[in-house]
Amino acid sequence: MSAIRELFQNLLYAIPSIGIMDVVDILVVAFLFYTVLRLIQSTSASRVARGILLVLAVTWLTGIVHMYTLNWILNKILELGVIALVIMFQPELRRGLERVGGKFKLSFSDSVLANRSVEESAIEATVAACEIMSKEHVGALIAFERDTSLEEYVRKATPIDAKVTVQLLRNLFFPKASLHDGAVIIRNGRVAAAGCVMPLTGNSNLSKDLGTRHHAAVGTSEASDAVVVVVSEETGTISVAINGMLKRHLAPQTLEKLLSNELLKSDENTRHTLTDKVKGVIMKRAGKHEEK
Repeated sequence: MSAIRELFQNLLYAIPSIGIMDVVDILVVAFLFYTVLRLIQSTSASRVARGILLVLAVTWLTGIVHMYTLNWILNKILELGVIALVIMFQPELRRGLERVGGKFKLSFSDSVLANRSVEESAIEATVAACEIMSKEHVGALIAFERDTSLEEYVRKATPIDAKVTVQLLRNLFFPKASLHDGAVIIRNGRVAAAGCVMPLTGNSNLSKDLGTRHHAAVGTSEASDAVVVVVSEETGTISVAINGMLKRHLAPQTLEKLLSNELLKSDENTRHTLTDKVKGVIMKRAGKHEEK
């Protein structure tokens, strides 16, 4: 009890000396710990983390009971383990850095309206194609690339570089087509590649009735900020995966609204709304002048 009392007394003495930068420092460290915990929870790294905690516990115990040889070996393993972890999780670390860097990507207003119209056309074609494939029970997996690049999956697939159309998507996912098992990646409103092999999720909490396409959809949304549309071959159900979360049993109208909200950025929507308002004011003034 005396040790606990002394600890609280030291904390009370230290509080007056805590400055603004100390608070910022604590918040940054807390955010980093939270980010690491989310990464561990959402990937297969959870099993590795449990193994590391076990090694740390055994190392601590061997130090207490004076098992010097085993303690020395475990300490050396932990020293080398940092380098091993960096090598093992190199893809995850690279994707994480890409996601952070992608948030600071500069955009230019000159191409906003053109990109918006292309994205809208791609969304309309995707929704129409998914509605047809859903009725026909044709499986499909379509990933819309956003800030995080999906180039590593595009490089290993069949390049397309074509406008998104209903017929093109239906042909690519036709059951007897050579590319129907893979995913289609849409970049900047165009089909970048087909037959893409996407990463599978390690999330064991997904429903047991979900197949490989759904696991790939969730895995892709975990590894990037892509919006992934999946059509079930067995049930014809349309689903969307975003940030590791799967939204199932979507109607075509709901799918279109969801894709528009996610892919058409809010600043573009605001600009579009302001343009409509300006046009409305001009039309009203023109009508008043005609009446006079």
